[in-house]
Amino acid sequence: MTIELKKEDILEISPTFRFQWEEMQNCYVVLYPEGMVKLSQSAGEIMKRIDGNKSIIDMIDDISAAFNGADVEKDVLKFLEVAYGNGWIRTK
Repeated sequence: MTIELKKEDILEISPTFRFQWEEMQNCYVVLYPEGMVKLSQSAGEIMKRIDGNKSIIDMIDDISAAFNGADVEKDVLKFLEVAYGNGWIRTK
């Protein structure tokens, strides 16, 4: 099954998951009842922008601006598809 997120979709963290900075791991993590997923720095940068208010294109623009205009669209969309497929996030 292919996941079709649209750039205008607004995303939020799914209620059974929690996203937070984990000091002991020195990284952002996604927590869920069965455990924890440690995120890469780039994944953390994407996840911390998922607030239930921003569209995907807004997040892409924000991340690009934060990294000197880098072309991040493909990487952001790829990660969001994985996160959506794992149930960490959902469309609002």
